[in-house]
Amino acid sequence: MERWKAALTEVAGLSGFTLGDRTEPELIQEIVRKVSKVVEPKYLNDVAKHLVGMESRVRDIHKILRRVEVNDTRILGIYGTGGIGKTNLAKEIYNSFTDQFENCCFLANVRETSKSEVGLIKLQETLLCEILGDWSLKVRNKDEGMGLIKKMLWSKRVLLVLDDLDKSVKVETLLGGCDWFGLGSVIIITTRDEHLLTSSNVHLRYKVKELDRDEALRLFCLYAFKKENPNHDFAEITENVLHYVGGLPLALKVIGSELCGRDIHYWRSALEKYKRIPHKDILEMLKISYDGLDECGKNIFLDIAYFFTGKKEEYVTKVLDSCGFFPNYGIKVLVDKSLITIACGRLIMHDLLKDMGREIVRQESPEEPEKRSRLWFHKYVRHVFEETKGTNKIQGILIELPKQDWINLNPETFLAMKRLRIFINRNACFSREPNYLSNELRVLDWHSYPGYSFPQNLNGEKLVVLKMDEGLFKELGDGLKNFQNLKTLRLSECKFLTKIPDMSGLHTLEDLNIMSCNNLVEVHQSIGFLDKLSNLSIDHCHSLTRFPRSLKLRSLKLLRLSRCERLEKFPEIDSGMKRLTIVSLENMAAIKELPSSFGNLTSL
Repeated sequence: MERWKAALTEVAGLSGFTLGDRTEPELIQEIVRKVSKVVEPKYLNDVAKHLVGMESRVRDIHKILRRVEVNDTRILGIYGTGGIGKTNLAKEIYNSFTDQFENCCFLANVRETSKSEVGLIKLQETLLCEILGDWSLKVRNKDEGMGLIKKMLWSKRVLLVLDDLDKSVKVETLLGGCDWFGLGSVIIITTRDEHLLTSSNVHLRYKVKELDRDEALRLFCLYAFKKENPNHDFAEITENVLHYVGGLPLALKVIGSELCGRDIHYWRSALEKYKRIPHKDILEMLKISYDGLDECGKNIFLDIAYFFTGKKEEYVTKVLDSCGFFPNYGIKVLVDKSLITIACGRLIMHDLLKDMGREIVRQESPEEPEKRSRLWFHKYVRHVFEETKGTNKIQGILIELPKQDWINLNPETFLAMKRLRIFINRNACFSREPNYLSNELRVLDWHSYPGYSFPQNLNGEKLVVLKMDEGLFKELGDGLKNFQNLKTLRLSECKFLTKIPDMSGLHTLEDLNIMSCNNLVEVHQSIGFLDKLSNLSIDHCHSLTRFPRSLKLRSLKLLRLSRCERLEKFPEIDSGMKRLTIVSLENMAAIKELPSSFGNLTSL
């Protein structure tokens, strides 16, 4: 009874609604609107059908939000690649909080809606109307909208989600600063671009990762089989699909739905098609981040997709820098946009993104592959070389045949490819050597080069990487004298090579690898004075007898001279070689003792 009395006393002291100059119907509508905001939380019902792995991610975000005092304004950024599930996660977080907030607003598709100023103003209006409950409110321009948001919401404790932002949207037009909203507010931003969070001073962040293998299997099966496990006959091909798709929820949903109810022959055919031409729905979602890159960024993305996935960042940076693509900036942008990741110093790109890059290039000329900027598919490579279809459009070629095979080269083919920057041959055997190689080449990686002499027509002024393993040439002649930007030279298993000539002109050379050249007798003295050289590997050269008398390689970190059994004397070591940390001298039977200067290697 006492509690009832206290409650009634408190209610009597509360200020109520007054009619003022309004009509009674208007007053009733106002009362209904106010009460509805309190008793009917704004749950979002348009969430995905199957939310596999969502509970753990929601828990993770709640833990992050608890790092900040409840009475402070908390701003969290959720980021990750397209199709990873950012929006669905934001909806789940939103729904988990709605019963704690009187003022809630979920602004969807901000990037797309705000492409025009009219759309941006519409977003400002929606934010104000959702929070204030007054749908008659109108905003005339974005500056007025910013002013109204700050003026009318500064005391409101709000739950706000800004979904799918990018740099085209100035965050301050919707969010401003923490002082635009009342204490205790929770604001969530989803974006593909982590740098947007940095530039907007959003310190609480959550990167949405791919589903793990079990989660991916479960989600795929729910769409493909309408249950959580695959049919017995489809178990193996399901694993193949998961290997291709990975843990990207959008792709698992789209491909699972596409394959549902189809026979196994359809599955096999569809999977091969997806590897060549990605599903349009997946492509459209992933391509949004690519479309936001500048021209250099697009070139970097496509070069990585075609040639450099899995390669060391340092190596790729050198190549792309020589192409004028500003990779120290561009690679970071790709990481921020979740288009690549860097693990153990290597560039990693999801297979779906790699296939997207290849599809972008295919669309440059769907019917005439010789008019595309890059080539990799063996059918099109054969078409260009065997039908003499080389053109000025081609900038890069990767040859990786299903198995080692011959390509009947017309020597004139290379003559038309004047813009060729990158040529990588992994396993093709060419019938003849080219009579021309582009002056624009930065990477020439030609396994089993067919010529019996080193290509004297190679103008290497822009060349950064030269790899000619298992070449048939006996000597290099003067072929390297103009290679003033060369950083990597590898001539492994060149079984006819007898001599490494004067290399004093290779001032930028950092990596020299001459392994398993069984007939190599002499390495020129100039190699001992290459100031930039950091890696010198001359292993398994069983005939080597003449080697530089002294080494003054102040940048050298690694020296390998193992299994050069006929080399009788180890070189003198300059006192400035302080960076050398690894020396390999296994099976060097002819060397009876090391020089006293070996003691200069104090970093071993």
